[in-house]
Amino acid sequence: MISISLIILTSVGSYFSVEYIGYRVVALILLLVVSLLAMLFDIFPVLVTALLSALIWNFFFIPPILTFHIGNPEDTLMFLMYFVIALINAVLTFKIRQFEKKARDKEERELTIKLYNTLLNSLSHELRTPISTIIGAIDTIKDQETKLSKENRNELYSEIEIAGFRLNRQVENLLSMSRLEAGILQPKRDWCDMNELVFSIINENKDDGQNHRIVFEADENLPLFKLDRGLVEHVLHNIIHNALQHTPKGTIITIKVENIEKNCKITITDNGIGFPENEIDFVFDKFYRLIHSSTGGTGLGLSIAKGFTEVLSGVIQLENLSDSGAMFTIVIPAETSSINQLDHE
Repeated sequence: MISISLIILTSVGSYFSVEYIGYRVVALILLLVVSLLAMLFDIFPVLVTALLSALIWNFFFIPPILTFHIGNPEDTLMFLMYFVIALINAVLTFKIRQFEKKARDKEERELTIKLYNTLLNSLSHELRTPISTIIGAIDTIKDQETKLSKENRNELYSEIEIAGFRLNRQVENLLSMSRLEAGILQPKRDWCDMNELVFSIINENKDDGQNHRIVFEADENLPLFKLDRGLVEHVLHNIIHNALQHTPKGTIITIKVENIEKNCKITITDNGIGFPENEIDFVFDKFYRLIHSSTGGTGLGLSIAKGFTEVLSGVIQLENLSDSGAMFTIVIPAETSSINQLDHE
C-alpha cells in the first residue's frame, strides 16, 4: 500500500507538471521512485509498483493520453525499455539487499561465535577454579575427617564459602546479562538510604578487599533517593569488585555520594594504574577484557553496570585521573526526600 501510494502521488504531481518537464522526464521520475522503493521493500511490492508505474506512464503520459495505445514506434520502444529497466532495477536492487543481508548476518554470526567463545573460555576458568576448590576441600574433609583439627576444618569451610560466593557472582552476572538482552528489566523504585547501601556493599567485599583500602565517608545530610535498590547495588558492587580485582595491592578506593540537582551522583575513584587510553571506549562492551589483564573475569561486570544504569535512565562514565588511577561517575535521576519528611508522609 505504501509503494502504490507513493507511485500514485508521484504520478499526480507529474501529471500537473508534464507540460513543463515533458512525458519522457516523467518516466525518469517514476523510475527513480521505483528504485527508492526497491531499497526499502521486498521484491513483491517493488514488482507491483514497477508494473503499475509503467501502465500509469503509458495511460496518462504517452500520447495519445488516456489510452493504452502508443502513437509511434519510438514511444513504443521507449515504453518497453522503461518496463524492462524498471523490472531489472527492482530485481537487482533486491538481490543486492539480499547479498548485503547475508553478509551482515554472516558477520554477526562470526562476532557472536567469537563473543561466546570468549565467554566460554572465561567461564571455563572462572567456574572451574571455585568448583575445584569446593571439591578439593570436601574430599579433604571426608578423607581426613578424624585427623583434621578444628582450625583446619574451619579453614576448609571458609574456602568452600568463598568459592560458593564466587560461583554465585558469576551466575548472577550471566542472569543479569540475559535479563538486559531480553529487555525485561523494569525498575522498582523505593526510598533508599545510599549511606547504608554503600556500607553494605563494602561489607560484602571485605574478603576481596583485604589487600585494598575502601574509603567512604557517610554524609548525614544526604537525603533518601527513590531508586531501585537492587539495580543500584548491583552497579556499585560490580564496579567496586572490578577495582579490587584489577588494581595493585594497597590501592585506595574512594566512594562518594552526592545529591546534585535531583540526581544521585556516585563517584568511585582509585589511585591505581588506570585504564589504557585506547581501551577506555571498550571497557563497557560485553565480554570485553583488557588486553594485558592478568586476572580472570568474564568481561560482564562493567557491561552489566552500564546496562543497569541505563535502565534507571542514568549515565555512567569512566575517565583516567591526571595523576594516577581512574574514576567512574554514575548519575541517576531520582526523587529525593529527607527522613523527617518521609516519616511525616
